[in-house]
Amino acid sequence: MSGDGPIKVVLVDDQELVRAGFRVILGAEDDIEVVGEGRTGAEAVDRVAALGPDVVLMDVQMPDVDGLEATRRILAPGTAARGPTKVVILTTFDRDDYLFEALKAGASGFLLKNARPEDLVDAVRIVARGDALLSPEATRRVIQRFSAPQPVAEPHRPPELTEREFEVLVALARGASNAEIAEQLYLGETTVKTHVSRVLMKLGLRDRTQAVVYAYERGVVAPGT
Repeated sequence: MSGDGPIKVVLVDDQELVRAGFRVILGAEDDIEVVGEGRTGAEAVDRVAALGPDVVLMDVQMPDVDGLEATRRILAPGTAARGPTKVVILTTFDRDDYLFEALKAGASGFLLKNARPEDLVDAVRIVARGDALLSPEATRRVIQRFSAPQPVAEPHRPPELTEREFEVLVALARGASNAEIAEQLYLGETTVKTHVSRVLMKLGLRDRTQAVVYAYERGVVAPGT
């Protein structure tokens, strides 16, 4: 977030009525400010570069450049937005491939446009503070369906991680919440949060959803396990 000020949001959707509706919903919140809008993915990239928002609410199907490609460009390694800016994908279509590609692109959340207004507000706040906006169930379903099944005899532990951090990564990949990890590993939730933060930092990941993608792609766990 931008210091102690409101959460700065950019709205990107090719439908003006949709943007207007989101603007009204978010504008009613004291801690959220809509600082810019775009109609295409290309405009989204320009707005982020110019405005440095905390959160981008990004449509998928747009002319010129779609929302998934725009997300890739905004969050690509080496870009100014790599650190502070978070992207939430908004779409009318509840499609697993959109969700998976959004995660691969680096998005921190995925929300359907028919969600309740309070869900939209919550989404902005959740990703702005560095958390992810996906249920463990949704994450498991998509990763297991679209990751290539590559069973391994022994889980591969990244050399950067300690044994305990590796156990936390495995639990994350299986969709466990902090409370569930604490119960499984006989740890306090505060300790689990610390381990999760260290895992993300050491592996260069933005949030726990990216940790799930990392774990399945690198053979830490196999789909269906």
